[in-house]
Amino acid sequence: MQNVITLILGGGRGSRLFPLTKYRSKPAVPLAGKYRLIDIPLSNCINSDLRRVYVLTQFLSVSLHRHIRQSYRFDAFGAGFVELLAAQQTMDGGTDWYEGTADAVRKNCRYLEQRGIDHVLILSGDQLYRMDYQAMMKTHLDTKADVTIAGLPVNRELARSFGIMRIDRAGRVTGFVEKPKTQAQIDSVSMPEQWFRDHGIEPGGRDCLASMGIYLFQRDLLVETLRSTSFDDFGKQVFPSLIEPKHVQVHLFDGYWEDIGTIRAFYDANLALASANPPFALASAESPLYSRARFLPPSQILGATINNSLIADGCRIGSGAVIENSVIGLRCQVGANAVIRNSVIMGSDMYASDLDLREDHAKHLPPIGIGADSVIEGAIIDKNCRVGAGVHIAAGFGSDAEVAGENYAVVDGIPVVEKDATLPEGWTLRSER
Repeated sequence: MQNVITLILGGGRGSRLFPLTKYRSKPAVPLAGKYRLIDIPLSNCINSDLRRVYVLTQFLSVSLHRHIRQSYRFDAFGAGFVELLAAQQTMDGGTDWYEGTADAVRKNCRYLEQRGIDHVLILSGDQLYRMDYQAMMKTHLDTKADVTIAGLPVNRELARSFGIMRIDRAGRVTGFVEKPKTQAQIDSVSMPEQWFRDHGIEPGGRDCLASMGIYLFQRDLLVETLRSTSFDDFGKQVFPSLIEPKHVQVHLFDGYWEDIGTIRAFYDANLALASANPPFALASAESPLYSRARFLPPSQILGATINNSLIADGCRIGSGAVIENSVIGLRCQVGANAVIRNSVIMGSDMYASDLDLREDHAKHLPPIGIGADSVIEGAIIDKNCRVGAGVHIAAGFGSDAEVAGENYAVVDGIPVVEKDATLPEGWTLRSER
């Protein structure tokens, strides 16, 4: 689809994903052992034959830029690209940070005003799902819509966390309520079960249609709207303002979709991917996931017990180690008799050389990885962490527990060890409940 430009919104500071976003932007957060969040929308674009993509971001974008540059290189004759658009000063006086999703696009309208571009697809950089955007384009063209938005059926409880749309029989959006809290608000946008069945979806107790934050615009309408208003946000301002004067169409989606916006959502999504029957398949012949190609050896398993887990490339799992319901990232070194349960271990960016190991020993630092006899339960260990022998991180914090410590935090009840942190031999973290 050569007449489409795709914009992937990199998000703000990612404060709800802190401390995973302490040193990186939200789209650069690792996922499922070997990917990054940005790989999901980019893979969907490639599989949908959308190869002109801009990623908009402004916070801690160095690692994201490096990942995109090393991962997504198209044929020189295909006119494809994936480029990062960071907030920047411009000759026309633009000196501000992006003030929201719509403002970010407004400040980059000149990239949309390219010859031959008729449509703009706007995506989020922190969602886990698999979608054929060509099907969405077909909906958009067949209905002669000005704007098409992807909609996900949800039940009333989940509806409280989303923008909910009211739809007519033809699939046109006629109303919208942002995060309805009262039953009256939900009633005003709920849909009859027969409506879902008429559109090929079994409702299963779902009577609301949530905005997924995926928009397909007629380019001229998008540019005109942004330049004639001061709207900062697509979901709260731009999209609702167009419902009455323009034809806003819904594109129905009934597959797996998860917003990876919080530590709890990140943790749950990773462990779900490692389960026996994951809700989202990492392997797909029709729609593969892409990422950076690395030249790593196969993982070496030395008499360990592993169950319901994902083990990325280049790992070394020591004798007697037990790994259950966990994700083990690239180049991870797990010591003998270590126990890892219900945890996400992100691995490391590089192997330690012999010189590195000698220097670590001289400084009395444990090597990068999980030390022998350590027990890690219900935790997230970020990249390049040094977890000494006999360290014990125990599960059992309440779901609302919030603790800030040196080199670690407990967020949403989940212990998170920061990137590059050192936990000395015998270090312990337990709930005091």
